[in-house]
Amino acid sequence: MIIARSPLRVTLGGGGTDLPSFYERYGGFLVAAAIDKYVYITIHETFVDDLIIKYSRLERVSSADRLEHPIFREALRLLGIRGPALEISSMADIPAGTGLGSSGSFTTALLKALHTYKKDIIHPQDLAEQACHIEIGILQEQIGKQDQYISAYGGVTSFTFQSDGAVQADPIPMSTETLYNLEENLMLFFTGYSRSASHVLADQNQRTLRRDDSVERNLIELKEIAIRSQAALQEGDLECFAELLDAQWEHKKRRTPGVSNSTIDQWHSLGRANGALGGKLVGAGGGGFLMFYADDKTRLRRAMFSAGLREVRFRFDFAGTSVVVQS
Repeated sequence: MIIARSPLRVTLGGGGTDLPSFYERYGGFLVAAAIDKYVYITIHETFVDDLIIKYSRLERVSSADRLEHPIFREALRLLGIRGPALEISSMADIPAGTGLGSSGSFTTALLKALHTYKKDIIHPQDLAEQACHIEIGILQEQIGKQDQYISAYGGVTSFTFQSDGAVQADPIPMSTETLYNLEENLMLFFTGYSRSASHVLADQNQRTLRRDDSVERNLIELKEIAIRSQAALQEGDLECFAELLDAQWEHKKRRTPGVSNSTIDQWHSLGRANGALGGKLVGAGGGGFLMFYADDKTRLRRAMFSAGLREVRFRFDFAGTSVVVQS
């Protein structure tokens, strides 16, 4: 029995600059934090000749090539596992499509479990690149690289995306006090909406490929905001960091139609009026989680609860994608 898990994430700055259509021309920069909400993959050997895959559906096939689930199929192909006499299952703490990078976490957890099954050791950099190869290279998803990288590495980490596709990961050096305050005062509230990140990002990606000046300027400015966010964290200036969350949110709304709506805007305004120093929608947009940095958590919590939003409490994860059971 093998159980691997991969953390979900919150983007703290620079979301959107990790798409190839942008970083291949300008270079990207992003800050993200892994959180203690996970996607899990279990693998165990069976006494039947079929490959059994369990997710929201059940597939029972003779070999991996016959699987309908594209990521399961391509991951097994990549590692040369045909799959008879195996049962592989997935589960998650948070539903997919909520802006916390579940697809990247799923792919890295699956690959980590499969490498462990083959008794391979794989570095987080290689794990993230294999996940990107499957999702972006093979399946042609119009998404960025941040989800695969932050889930593989964990922590509160900055990522520099080079024009040649190389990615540099650097833990953000913060004082213990700053790290604890950041973790303590970031709050997540579920909006109840759910939307595919690839659908939201497709518009941005296509406009960037067409060299739309407004999108390119927006992303260049967003990259600068992410660099300033990193500096604020390093300096322990969390009030400045919170203000930059708001700046990111305004940039995101200007960049892509449909990223917000009147209800989400009202909830954001409600939070800002009730104890939040700054905040934004996490992920590509269109729904999912509102994230605030609060100086009055009790007041903010009450306001969001009265508006019907559910809070999800979390801590940071510093292990990244890992195997938690191997027997």
